[in-house]
Amino acid sequence: MKIIVDTSIWIEALRTGGRKDFLIVEELKDLVRDHRAVMLGVIRQEILSGIREVEDFRTLQDYLK
Repeated sequence: MKIIVDTSIWIEALRTGGRKDFLIVEELKDLVRDHRAVMLGVIRQEILSGIREVEDFRTLQDYLK
């Protein structure tokens, strides 16, 4: 089964490396490894819109492909 992951979960994982909500981020990692995590385009856009530096934007954009 595929799981649509909300923006707040992606941001938590990307911003803090999961230090704050470790269990949630570990579950996300499992979903990604199992190819069950789904990132909708609107969520990708929302995440990228918060990036201020061009280089960081490009790096994350490539990473999220």
